[in-house]
Amino acid sequence: MIQNPILRGFNPDPSICRAGDTYYIATSTFEWYPGVQIHASQDLANWDLVARPLSRATQLDMRGNPDSCGVWAPCLSYADGLFWLVYTDVKRLDGNFKDAHNYIVTAPAIDGPWSDPVYVNSSGFDPSLFHDDDGRKYFCNMQWNHVSNSVGGHPKHPAFDGILLQEWSPDKGLFGPVKNIFAGSAHGLTEAPHIFKRDGFYYLTTAEGGTGYDHAVTLARSRDLWGPYELHPDSFVITAKDAPDNALQRTGHGQLVETPTGEVYHTYLCSRPLKGRYSPCGRETGIAKCTWHEDGWLYLDGGGTAPSVHVPALGSAASKERAAVSYDLASQHLPMDFQWLRTPEPDRIFKMTGTALRLIGRESLGSWFEQSLVARRQEDLSYRATCHLSQFDPSTYQHGAGLTTYYNRHKFHALCVTWTQEAGRVLTILSCNGDWPDGQLSFPCDAIALGDGPVELSVDVNGTQQQFSYRQGGDWVAFGPQLDARVISDEGGRGEHASFTGAFVGMFAFDITGQGKPAEFTEFSYVPQAYTPATPHFERSHECQE
Repeated sequence: MIQNPILRGFNPDPSICRAGDTYYIATSTFEWYPGVQIHASQDLANWDLVARPLSRATQLDMRGNPDSCGVWAPCLSYADGLFWLVYTDVKRLDGNFKDAHNYIVTAPAIDGPWSDPVYVNSSGFDPSLFHDDDGRKYFCNMQWNHVSNSVGGHPKHPAFDGILLQEWSPDKGLFGPVKNIFAGSAHGLTEAPHIFKRDGFYYLTTAEGGTGYDHAVTLARSRDLWGPYELHPDSFVITAKDAPDNALQRTGHGQLVETPTGEVYHTYLCSRPLKGRYSPCGRETGIAKCTWHEDGWLYLDGGGTAPSVHVPALGSAASKERAAVSYDLASQHLPMDFQWLRTPEPDRIFKMTGTALRLIGRESLGSWFEQSLVARRQEDLSYRATCHLSQFDPSTYQHGAGLTTYYNRHKFHALCVTWTQEAGRVLTILSCNGDWPDGQLSFPCDAIALGDGPVELSVDVNGTQQQFSYRQGGDWVAFGPQLDARVISDEGGRGEHASFTGAFVGMFAFDITGQGKPAEFTEFSYVPQAYTPATPHFERSHECQE
């Protein structure tokens, strides 16, 4: 059996295609660099991260992009012996406007080399490229209408002004008429178009309802590519909006793929919310088996619209068990599980020296420009992460380095080695508990003095709560109170309609004197653990709990 989610942790907006016997899924990365994650599978159950195509400044530069902007909703396809990747770089979230620029890159193989981008348009986001069977290509995207009452964080249907279609070619770019081919269903907030063709019909998959708990995969079809399109008898092929107890929630935004033997699967994004509806792992990728009925419409295998955790697999395939991962950072290459934020110039913020990961302290935690943070996704509702800070000698309170659970500039907890006039080198905690828009810090406990030399840092996350610990040569010592891990979720702080990524855990350094104070890390580990729901108990005192 396949066990959902198939791509755990922040992996939203899954676009799937098949090239030969290999399946590929591209997912959004927003402000995290390099841009777009591509996973590959032979059996639809087990997936390997194989590429992040947007890896240089000519393809993507997100310095200055606000949180939850950047790369939205890629579309991956294979045609004419090439992989085609369409993506949006969104430069604005707040207000009525969306500055959303759409591009296409290509590659002869999934691991590249990927071309420089070809600009297409900026009329909306969620673009896709349809390759018709006569060799012609068509570009579609949702159209954004700023003359509406929809503002960032509070989406309203009038801004989602239908699906635009126009012919495109590598030589001419966009040409011919542009037409709004689909206004959407009454559910509204229509986006994420993908077109496929079967038995003389053009089928149009869209996402509707917004990326919260009303999300849905809507299906329509037409004999003519340009419409008009009729809605599916049930409107939705996949949605959990009427199934609040379904294990997978917020289900929508995906794409269909056929196996070589004609079996049909459909990807979708989803979340696994904790009690109270908090999704620390962000929007993940699920997959559903589907069937074509005699009426020519697609339905979930087994009926209904709420997708299941367990799905029939291809042959005897089965999803692998979760396993701990240890990373030796005494290497020349950053492990692929890790990413950084926004900049196409990583040498400015970190170096792999061969003996350590050296973070070069730059701007503050939460900076939209140069933030020295290297982190990996939280993939489990409960886990333990540790790192070994082998060298860091702060000489001012403007120096800091350590371990963080991070969502964005408004949502993080950071176990920080820094300096005070009174005690010299110390350990403290910096938190931002979802305070939007101000981003005010809180300091959950007093700093304690640290000895010289290396220090190990850890965090234990169990659902809604987390606990930092440290050690210097002895036993692990809990540091500070239990902290509210619900903050580090889509729904924390500003909420899921303005929080599109997911929780990360990783290593950071800052030097806001501007002198680039380095911090070196030699080891990092991530250990999935069984989730045991507990009643949250969050201390708000300023005394460290040891």
